[in-house]
Amino acid sequence: MKKAVKLLRYLKDFKLQVGQFCITTLLAVLFGLFSFSMLAPVLQVLFGAGTATNPSGSKPVASNLNVVGYITQWINDFVNKHDKLTSLTYIVIVVVVFTILKNLFIYLSFNILNPIRFAVLRKLRDEMFTKILSLPIGFFTEEKKADLISRMTNDINEIEMSIMNVLETFIREPLTIIFVLVSMVLISPQLTVFLILFLPIAGFVIGRIGKSLKKPSNLAQEHLGAILGIIDETIAGMRVVKAFNAERHQQLKFRETNNTLFRIRNQISRKKELGSPLSETMGVIVVCMILWYGGKLIFSGQSSLTGPFFLTYIGLFYMIINPIKNLSSALNNVQKGAAALERIEHLLNTDNTITEIPAPKAINSFEKSIELKNVRFAYGDKIILDNINLTIEKGKTIALVGSSGAGKSTLADLIPRFHDVTAGEILIDGVNVKNYKLFDLRKQMGVVSQEPILFNDTIYNNITLGTGGASLEQVQEAAKIANAHNFILHKKDGYETVVGDRGARLSGGERQRVTIARAVLKNPPILILDEATSSLDTESERMVQDAINMLMKNRTCIVIAHRLSTVQHADEIIVLDKGRITERGTHNDLIGKNGLYKKLVEMQQVK
Repeated sequence: MKKAVKLLRYLKDFKLQVGQFCITTLLAVLFGLFSFSMLAPVLQVLFGAGTATNPSGSKPVASNLNVVGYITQWINDFVNKHDKLTSLTYIVIVVVVFTILKNLFIYLSFNILNPIRFAVLRKLRDEMFTKILSLPIGFFTEEKKADLISRMTNDINEIEMSIMNVLETFIREPLTIIFVLVSMVLISPQLTVFLILFLPIAGFVIGRIGKSLKKPSNLAQEHLGAILGIIDETIAGMRVVKAFNAERHQQLKFRETNNTLFRIRNQISRKKELGSPLSETMGVIVVCMILWYGGKLIFSGQSSLTGPFFLTYIGLFYMIINPIKNLSSALNNVQKGAAALERIEHLLNTDNTITEIPAPKAINSFEKSIELKNVRFAYGDKIILDNINLTIEKGKTIALVGSSGAGKSTLADLIPRFHDVTAGEILIDGVNVKNYKLFDLRKQMGVVSQEPILFNDTIYNNITLGTGGASLEQVQEAAKIANAHNFILHKKDGYETVVGDRGARLSGGERQRVTIARAVLKNPPILILDEATSSLDTESERMVQDAINMLMKNRTCIVIAHRLSTVQHADEIIVLDKGRITERGTHNDLIGKNGLYKKLVEMQQVK
């Protein structure tokens, strides 16, 4: 029940609609009960059962609970005033009217329920996507992309089923059970007390089955996320898979995870499907006990129960078997939904380390310098950068060089606050970057990465990403500066050409020039370049490098250099080794020092 309450808190914004759903469901249950309760009058009229009597006489029993006697007497009086066919006609009309009303309110209840369900799902998806956008880049190096996708799709679907069951089943079925039990008490208190003694046993057994579903449900969702990850990796790396004849390797990897998911889901299914037949079997056992005990009461004359009302009583009991079965299935679904909800809430409750202070400052321009003072950065116990002191004056170009893993990209990522420093501080124009509005801070910076990131959208929309409101003329001007305008015009749809998944419909040089056009359009005063030409062919490299040179004019540039020949004219070259600055100076200065930089240059055979 705690799990159901956990799910129900997502409905707090829909109190009015939930109230309306409860009312329409209540009316549907009542009219359904009334229509079924007409079974007793029909049997009474058809077979002419006599007036209920007490054990000692022929008058109606007058106890407070002897509703059977009063109804039987009322039916006999009604039949005496009309003939049997007329009485039956009236009763049939009442049954039809009540049935119509019951189904009308069922329809209305579902019309109220479905928008609530869809609104909750919309809110959850929106919250999850917003949370993902707000999390620091470091989070995505630790979490699997496919697992995040699984949480936003499969886990959400499990929540959908749970919310539907919580609302529909946990409101309608208890109401049905309560009103049916009340009717059964009114017909025969002794028989109902006898019946209720058996119900807790059934509830306990079914509840144990539902509780055992939670752990396997969690495992199933995790393995489904792993399958999505294998599919994503295989499709993205299909060229490598085929080049290295790795089809069999990927197939076995997928098959192993798929088989594990198969076994887990079979385990869940066996337990889930046990609930319904088990509850039905226990229901039949209880019915047999009712038949025996009810017959004993009638034969002994200890009850006012008549044949028509006894049959109606058994029919009413069957009316609560389905609600009990539905509740058992709903409990199973709630357990699965609770497992999915835990995975979703794990994401929603993830701490966002990149936050703003209560009253952050606006930064509308970059005027003086970027300063890194005693900067230290670590992932857990692993130190990535240590004791970094660096000043980047406005308009200067600073190159970061060093071997792989030296901390070049991490240092550059600290400036736009993709990560926050572990110790020390980064100042822009004398103000700690943590004191600025994040939006304003990142608006002052443009990033061109080694791997061009494009979205499955038009070239125009990829260039205008994040800028908003740019005219076609402005986009074209940016593309011209990036040496992209001509190749775009040669595309069938020009700037409306869809680039495909990750820009797959463009060549490497074309993709990079589009990202440079994006940076040109943003027109930031600070530019971070992660060697954008290192993976290109000679012709593409020349065109992209020309575009970069145009982009770097009159800007403060931080260049992460892999090809040292591209940064020989930098105002200052910072040499990093194992997270520390080991050398700094111009190209000629560093060559003269005969240190690590010269060694790196010689390794690349730069003359």
